[in-house]
Amino acid sequence: MATLDGQVAIVTGAAMGIGRAIAEGLAKEGACVLIMDRQGTDQAVQEMSQSGLKVDGIEGDVTSEADTRAMAEAAVSTFGGINILVNNAGIYSSLTPGSFENIPIEEWRMVMDVNVMGPFLAARAVVPEMRKGDGGRIVNIASGTPFKGVPFLLHYVSSKGAVVALTRALAKEIGGDHILVNAVAPGFTLSDGVMQNPAQLEALRDVSAKARVIQRDQYPQDIVGAVKFLVGPDAGFITGQTIVVDGGAYFH
Repeated sequence: MATLDGQVAIVTGAAMGIGRAIAEGLAKEGACVLIMDRQGTDQAVQEMSQSGLKVDGIEGDVTSEADTRAMAEAAVSTFGGINILVNNAGIYSSLTPGSFENIPIEEWRMVMDVNVMGPFLAARAVVPEMRKGDGGRIVNIASGTPFKGVPFLLHYVSSKGAVVALTRALAKEIGGDHILVNAVAPGFTLSDGVMQNPAQLEALRDVSAKARVIQRDQYPQDIVGAVKFLVGPDAGFITGQTIVVDGGAYFH
């Protein structure tokens, strides 16, 4: 029996990259997975379904309260409930490193909306259904950058620091409902989006690899194991924690 048989999971930002790898990893463990993204969900669902995985998808924006409610309703109507939420959707790969003095105000607001309000709205949409099922698991994808104080991406680093704080506070607030809330903080990962951003690759790829104990590039698949652990049966007494997955660049 797979470890997640009978579980229903939602993964946001899962049409490609880290989210896609997480969705596939959970589905391979037996979960029924609903993926949400702004675009590309139909193709992702088709490709994963061809591999025999139980997946469905919905297009939507995590900064929209109506869209996150529709996401939760789709999971319930398609698969019968919600046990797991992975808040992966975020803005990073489209950003260009630079001085905080040159960050456009609208870009700052957009990053905060997607990276912080998105997990808040998604959690608020699914928690009522988790309570009906006597519990659940929420995993927020944070970043190792707040722990290291990485410069020249101040809006992104600030947003991911907020995700860590959100994780801790929400874990205490809904722990009595048997809902466990944790975070996974990746290092610089060669996701699909990052590979399409030459400025980020040039600025961060080599320096990130050299800073690690395991001196190689990090890929989306490297993050999947930590997520599977946190939503699986062996993590039933863990909440409010952040696991840094970066090959040993930062010891948290």
